[in-house]
Amino acid sequence: MGKGGESEADANQKKDLDEMIDVDFGDEMYMGLTPIKELIDTGDDGLTDAEAERRLGIYGRNELEENEEHPLMKLLKGFFGPMPIMIWCAIILEAVTGDWSDFVVLLILQILNATIGWYEDMKAGNAVAALKASLKPEANVKRGGVYKVVPGGTVVPGDRVTIHAGAAIPADCMLCPCEPIDIDQAALTGESLPVTMNMGDKPKMGSNCTRGEAEGIVIATGSQTFFGKTASMIGSVHEEGHFQKVLMAITRSLLFISIVLVVISLCVLIFRDGEGILDAMTFAVVLLVASIPIAMPVVSVATMALGSRKLAEKKAIVTRLSSIEEVAGMDMLCSDKTGTLTLNKMVLQDELPIFTAGVTREDVLQYAALAAKWLEPPKDALDTLVLNAADISACNAYEQIDYVPFDPRTKRTASTLRDQAGSYFKASKGAPHVVLALAHDMNQIKDQVEEVIARLAERGVRSLAVARTRPVANVAELDNAPVWEFMGILTFLDPPRPDTAATIKKANQYGVGVKMITGDHKAIAVDMCHQLNMGDKIQGCEGLPTYDPAAGALPKTIGEEFGPMIEAADGFAQVFPEHKFLIVEALQQRGWMVGMTGDGVNDAPALKKAGVGIAVSGATDAARAASDIVLTDEGLGVLVDAIIIARRIFQRMKNYVIYRVSCTIQLLLFFFITVLCIHPDSYKGWDDDVPPSFKLPVIALVIITILNDGTIISIAYDAVRPSAGPEKWRLPQVFAIASVLGGVATISSILLLVVMLDSQAEGSAWGAMGLPEIENYSQLMMAIYLKISISDFLTVFAARTRSNFLSRAPGTLLFFAALVATVASTLIAVYWPSDGSEEGNEAMGAISGSLAFVIWIYDIVFFLLQDALKVGFIQAINSYTGINEDENKMDEDGEPPESILYFAKKMKGKIFGEGPVGRRGDSKGHFAPLDTEEDDEGRLSDGGIDERAFITGDQGSLNANPGKGGQVARMV
Repeated sequence: MGKGGESEADANQKKDLDEMIDVDFGDEMYMGLTPIKELIDTGDDGLTDAEAERRLGIYGRNELEENEEHPLMKLLKGFFGPMPIMIWCAIILEAVTGDWSDFVVLLILQILNATIGWYEDMKAGNAVAALKASLKPEANVKRGGVYKVVPGGTVVPGDRVTIHAGAAIPADCMLCPCEPIDIDQAALTGESLPVTMNMGDKPKMGSNCTRGEAEGIVIATGSQTFFGKTASMIGSVHEEGHFQKVLMAITRSLLFISIVLVVISLCVLIFRDGEGILDAMTFAVVLLVASIPIAMPVVSVATMALGSRKLAEKKAIVTRLSSIEEVAGMDMLCSDKTGTLTLNKMVLQDELPIFTAGVTREDVLQYAALAAKWLEPPKDALDTLVLNAADISACNAYEQIDYVPFDPRTKRTASTLRDQAGSYFKASKGAPHVVLALAHDMNQIKDQVEEVIARLAERGVRSLAVARTRPVANVAELDNAPVWEFMGILTFLDPPRPDTAATIKKANQYGVGVKMITGDHKAIAVDMCHQLNMGDKIQGCEGLPTYDPAAGALPKTIGEEFGPMIEAADGFAQVFPEHKFLIVEALQQRGWMVGMTGDGVNDAPALKKAGVGIAVSGATDAARAASDIVLTDEGLGVLVDAIIIARRIFQRMKNYVIYRVSCTIQLLLFFFITVLCIHPDSYKGWDDDVPPSFKLPVIALVIITILNDGTIISIAYDAVRPSAGPEKWRLPQVFAIASVLGGVATISSILLLVVMLDSQAEGSAWGAMGLPEIENYSQLMMAIYLKISISDFLTVFAARTRSNFLSRAPGTLLFFAALVATVASTLIAVYWPSDGSEEGNEAMGAISGSLAFVIWIYDIVFFLLQDALKVGFIQAINSYTGINEDENKMDEDGEPPESILYFAKKMKGKIFGEGPVGRRGDSKGHFAPLDTEEDDEGRLSDGGIDERAFITGDQGSLNANPGKGGQVARMV
């Protein structure tokens, strides 16, 4: 406020507020320590710093106790669930039957499944927590008569806080005398519409101010707030992403099929073959565990956690993990302009057109400052621009009686002021066409003003109009018939972010359309599109859908009625917040996966509505709260990183699904067919105690499961090529490819089993080929175990490519994991403690190295056949659909860092002094576009700018004339 005493109206309002406090709180105590009325009676200047520090020590920090689960509790939960309970059942059955070796192996399987998922989850949580610490909220408080910004956790009861549009409410407050403000309480009450509040009302911690500005007295902090007391009931709702829903649907389908086939096999073993119930049940339970995708949650967590960590390294916080998956399918990006595509750092220009006689440039700047709260920290970029340019000391000669903050609907601010002579007047700044409508001589100057605005806009220069009323003797006269004078137009530039043009170009190359949505003037929007090499078909708000919230749910016809027009436009100008929301809704109804970037409170509804909401660096609390991804560093390049990371994750998840379904098919069909149709006791040459049905011992299935799950976790780090276009699940194709892979593996296993069973007969094919002798039935079981185990691991390499398996090198971790697993399986088969000659036909026996070699050759031959059939089948699908997924990949310069070939080159470089050839990146880890070159000034040929083109220092300023052809202005 400026100088001057308290008016009678102010005194009356303060008296009314005191009466409200008496009625609301009476003798109520705060935390049983101090009367609330005493705490909040702190005067207009607020608390002193010393008193605030004292209260902080008594009442604690303004923070909620995060109900984070102890890491050990998370670990324990991994031991209890549908799948862990099944494994516990198998463990108990083994203990009852006294088979302690199987008991120990099953226990190891249980421990591995629980600890690996827990470890991956912990890694993801730690990376994101470190970045979230940098997003601690802040609050505008008034202490000792001085406005200042303090950490939100240090706000105490009795503090006077400033509430403004776009800010989160830092604690439970009671509003002081003010103009009505709108508070969004959706997170607390579920109300879809903001609530209008006045003096005495109590906005709560956790809500956001969407319109207006006011001061409030803090009445509760931390756990004593409404939010703190009900936090356990509010909780954030975990929403599964589309990928997760698909994966769970696959899991349920496989589980159903597995249960049906296993139950049939169980009945055959018990009722036809007369096997003991406990032994049969143990085999059935373990087969079920081995068949269904037990590692599905672990692989999902591992891949999502990897993506989260990758983005965290690039200063992007993922607030909803499944949003990473949805970015993979994003095919439309709607973006706010100011602060998102641009720097939101205004640069004042020398040009300042004046339309009132006798007014100077300094006068226009001073009245622009009077139309802001000049004693408080600037609330936005425009206030920063004006208050830095004006003489603030001259403003202190005036008393600010009233202030109306900027509203996206009114598009202007307004102040009521009193000068030293006692006269009253108003000052306003805002959008030129809005302020022009106030002018008493609008008709005379309209053409001139519009011509100036259009000329400025053609050059990409933004404008801010300033107006004042003629002084009058009293406020009543000012309110009844103000005579507004249109003083002049401030001109300034808001240049694009240095990497915006490159980001948009790469997004387009990757199949993501970009639409600009702004409340700014149409001509400015068109000029910005030219600078960013975007299409310039910009629509106004005319013809856009409208919606009356009182009508209930959104109409389902918005997409049908307005979709074609919205799809055809490159952007929209002079829109209101509800237009952004409805544009996103219309596109979603048309089947688009929509992402939305923004920074302001006016973007929050659209950010929340979009499939992927992205708040850029410097975004308001409201925008951050509504977003799925929050950028904490300057620039938009991380959006391209997010697209690439998400599509890599999609590829890995699809490869995993194909592999896991094929493994399920192999295990289930093989044992189902062998139990039902293959009778070892009918083959000649074996001992009399050969069982009537073929099955492997429980320990063999457990070992396969342990090695299999341990290997497949590494698929989260596989080297894949992301698709050049948005990803979509094509489940029929996924199941068809998996069926081909699993079918070949099943046939090869059954064929080998039949030939081996016949090997003891005279004139057998096995003997005719001179293959190594199989001494007993226990060795036969070990041979089949080794065949199935190696076949499973080799299938990984066929499942991860759409052309032949040599078309893309595997990831280093996946390669070595598979190598370790196959070698381990072979060593187990060759060096098993017993050869089976003394333990009957229920246990496996060690086989010779020569027999293991034959099985390896057999598996490799059928793997090559499996891979060839897969390629032919996929080519047939491609011919039918007209889509070749393998050709629709991003071009990459060299091997990705995960590749085994990259690892080999790196090792070669360390040994021989040669470094691996990789892609060029900037200082923040963003890869430069692969098809760009740098000129002598560091510019990228596609319109982006390398950070080296900026000169940092006190003399840095923004060039007022952006380069042509999409080149962005640089620091000079």
